Amino acid sequence: MDLESGVYQNQVKKESWRTILILAYQSLGVVYGDLSTSPLYVYQSTFAEDIKHSNTNEEIYGVLSLVFWTLTLVPLLKYVFIVLRADDNGEGGTFALYSLLCRHAKVNSLPSFQQADEDLSAYKRDVVGPAPTSFGAGLKATLERYRVLQRFLLVLALLGALFSAVSGLEIAMAKEHHKYVEVPVACIILIALFALQHYGTHRVGFLFAPVVVTWLLCISVIGLYNIFYWNPHVYQALSPYYIYIFLKKTQREGWMSLGGILLCITGSEAMFADLGHFSQVSIKIAFTSFVYPSLVLAYMGQAAYLSQHHDMQNHVGFYVSVPEKLRWPVLVIAILAAVVGSQAIITGTFSIIKQCSALGCFPRVKIVHTSSKFHGQIYIPEINWSLMILCLAVTIGFRDTRRLGNASGLAVITVMLVTTCLMSLVIVLCWRRSVLLAILFVVFFGTIEALYFTASLVKFLEGAWVPIALSFFFMLTMSIWHYGTLKTYEFDVQNKVSVDWLLKLGPSLGIVRVRGIGLIHTELVSGIPAIFSHFVTNLPAFHQVLVFLCVKSVPVPHVRHEERFLVGHIGPRDHRIYRCVVRYGYRDAHKDDLEFENDLVCSIAEFIRTGKAALTDEDTDSAKHSGEMVVVGSPSTHQGIQFCEDEGGGGDGETAGTSELREIQSPSVRKRVRFVIPESPAIERQARDELRALAEAREGGVAYILGHSYVRAKHGSSLMKKMVINLGYDFLRRNCRAPTYALSVPHASTLEVGMVYHI
Repeated sequence: MDLESGVYQNQVKKESWRTILILAYQSLGVVYGDLSTSPLYVYQSTFAEDIKHSNTNEEIYGVLSLVFWTLTLVPLLKYVFIVLRADDNGEGGTFALYSLLCRHAKVNSLPSFQQADEDLSAYKRDVVGPAPTSFGAGLKATLERYRVLQRFLLVLALLGALFSAVSGLEIAMAKEHHKYVEVPVACIILIALFALQHYGTHRVGFLFAPVVVTWLLCISVIGLYNIFYWNPHVYQALSPYYIYIFLKKTQREGWMSLGGILLCITGSEAMFADLGHFSQVSIKIAFTSFVYPSLVLAYMGQAAYLSQHHDMQNHVGFYVSVPEKLRWPVLVIAILAAVVGSQAIITGTFSIIKQCSALGCFPRVKIVHTSSKFHGQIYIPEINWSLMILCLAVTIGFRDTRRLGNASGLAVITVMLVTTCLMSLVIVLCWRRSVLLAILFVVFFGTIEALYFTASLVKFLEGAWVPIALSFFFMLTMSIWHYGTLKTYEFDVQNKVSVDWLLKLGPSLGIVRVRGIGLIHTELVSGIPAIFSHFVTNLPAFHQVLVFLCVKSVPVPHVRHEERFLVGHIGPRDHRIYRCVVRYGYRDAHKDDLEFENDLVCSIAEFIRTGKAALTDEDTDSAKHSGEMVVVGSPSTHQGIQFCEDEGGGGDGETAGTSELREIQSPSVRKRVRFVIPESPAIERQARDELRALAEAREGGVAYILGHSYVRAKHGSSLMKKMVINLGYDFLRRNCRAPTYALSVPHASTLEVGMVYHI
């Protein structure tokens, strides 16, 4: 028996390792397409203007030493061994770091945040390290006390996301637009690449991993050939001593050349940003065992060739080191590899925009899920075509890779600086490590990155202004949207109606209750929205069952099904008024209207059936003010309440333990849907009456009441605020997509209530 158990465990381990190796192979085509093609332009950008190497090899050895140690310290040491550990339940990127900080400190300034969200299992994480230090506790209290610091953290995370997207676009253009690819050809490649995006990553990229593997093997073999044929002693340049010699000899020119050397680590951030598609172990295996050695050999091979060809100081690109008979085949492989790298960046940009939109920091856009298995694989039409236009404009305007390299270098190093800053807070607040360790992390990696940052910033007028201009434009757009959204939410909070006002409404005031369920969409998690009082004032009637529904996104990747719904009563049970908060992670997919209706009604029924809704007469007054809510979950987690479907016209009316049958029209077949309520003595009479009322209301249908607000700046507001609200925010609201729930609700059952918000 023990032998069989041991054999089974070995099979499980083999299967696990097989899965990891498959993921490592797949990651080569998605994660490393960008990083693996950096040898195409690093030496060319470095020696383009700033450095003119002499008859000695000091400049060449110095550049190789800088490239080697930059690759070793930043992608290998910082990202692979440190930053990858700071995942947000498997997700990576600057938003993952921000989400971690939101979980361990109340720094989330986004609207509709709720204390109950901290009970989500996605927030729960084993704390790494000892108890929080006094400094860590003080830092947490400081961040929670000052709103300006919370906003600074949000801006920092957004800057990292923006520069990540901008840098990727410029790197993609630089790769498709090199010496042997003219501007028209580069434009054709870009148009074809963006035109294919609507097919989805899983279809477009199925050949990407073999392309990158072929490319890495190619540059490795060429590198080894150049090392042994031209200069077998080039390995001596790996000593950091040559960095000192290089900087001492070249001085200002050597410092300015760091902007070109920086390009050797473009794409390193993708290892962290694309973590959600793979695992930490698979990414580490792919980089340490294949990508890193291949890149080192490629750079050493180029240096070995250049060390014996001092007369080619104006031709130091990648292809001069390739044997002449292999140049055209290598060129074809290089173009394919560049396209692979570009695809990964575009896909990453879609993910960034989706996360920003879900967190209320970007205007709503249409998000198409291209895979039923992987919700992270998405396509955003508006962003896709906007990016294509930007890429074509910058490609035609720049016309050379040196200026594109200057532009991408500044964006790349800015993302890395943002990651370093956020990681220092994660080390103290989330990992609960010593503040000394966080300081050492910032000082060591921050010094390296700051040096590269200053060298890139010097070339502001030579192309580095592009990422700053693009990021400034997008940051302005996102700031206006976030400011307007926040002010609109604050208006809702300040003008919400008390529960007492709602409870006093009755027949004496001319208010009548009509058959059915009324869903009032609101962003509030407590209180009655002003839009509802506006509705009742003009139309004194509402449904027999009223549900104040808040569909919101929380800063976690996924919300488990059993934690999806948060349900509570508003007032006494016989008023049949409920509040329901439906929580989605920024990578969760929303259901259609019929499925959502069934899920919502079943969750409220489960809330009633389980006795969680029970209130005594003594508790009524306190409960109606407390707003306490309980987690119910989606119907897939329920045992008693569910919907059943019968084909045709069969059925016997109301049976024991079920409501009456409700017929609904289907395009293909008539279905009879039964709302099943279990017959159980454990359900008290009051709860059974409440369930019966809910079932009857469901038979009457569901009406969606949506608010349509017109936002205007208050009278007496400053000119700046009027421009931001009346022009900027109003323009974005009118031209962006409607909320997800508004797109999914049936138009025949929808009632929009207009109201002017003076903020």
